[in-house]
Amino acid sequence: MSLAKSNQVVGIIGVGVMGEALLSGLIGAGFPSAQIIFYEKREERAAEITSKYGVVKSALNELCKKCDVILLVTKPQDLGSLLDETASTYKKDVLLISFAAGKKIEFIMSKVPSAKVIRVMPNTPILVGKGMSALSLGSGIDEASKSFVLEFLNSVGKAIVVDESLQDAVTATSGSGPAYFFAFVEAMVKSAVELGLSEEVATQLTVQTLAGAAELLQTSGKSATTLRENVTSPNGTTFAALQSFAASDLEQIVAKAMKAARDRSIELS
Repeated sequence: MSLAKSNQVVGIIGVGVMGEALLSGLIGAGFPSAQIIFYEKREERAAEITSKYGVVKSALNELCKKCDVILLVTKPQDLGSLLDETASTYKKDVLLISFAAGKKIEFIMSKVPSAKVIRVMPNTPILVGKGMSALSLGSGIDEASKSFVLEFLNSVGKAIVVDESLQDAVTATSGSGPAYFFAFVEAMVKSAVELGLSEEVATQLTVQTLAGAAELLQTSGKSATTLRENVTSPNGTTFAALQSFAASDLEQIVAKAMKAARDRSIELS
């Protein structure tokens, strides 16, 4: 079903940073703003969203009664109480799209048995239209519902379908991945300053270098391994730096960090 031609009413529960990005993506993909309502506890934030996007704020239970599709953009620890509070108010066969890290489809369906559920792990580059989202489908999801979600998530980046058993691995890879990148940028900038560059110059050099490298990887059709080898002359400067990474066992450092993220995702479920 095309977003632009949909006659569904979509609700968004929670319009913080991620919720707003998803709202913007829906509208940008052609979904009519007149068919979107939202719930937000903070009055000032709600007024800001209405002013910016022309969408209407609703009381929580009223939203649940009216909407055919609801985006649950809440903290994982808040999802259970939210579903308990609203369980009896949803339309039959409502499509619930959960963005709560770690919370399983089974958990949501235990609270709202009549719902169809799609679980999504997004990441923060959605904010600039470069996100990576992985969705898992609950039982009873038809092709139209799947296409609906894929269409608007692809409007704010890229989206793929994975088995739910892989969602914890997805969380450790793309969900938490931007933070790994930012930490690496911080370390590079700090080291460049220690080598004598100003913080401004160090930041500009680092950010543009990594952004350019990512674009090269995205567009060249070559693997990261090939691109690394292409820039590494035997016994040159890059070789020396990579040898230092190897001596510190960079691969195991990354593997250990990603396993920690994966394990925490499992705990949150």
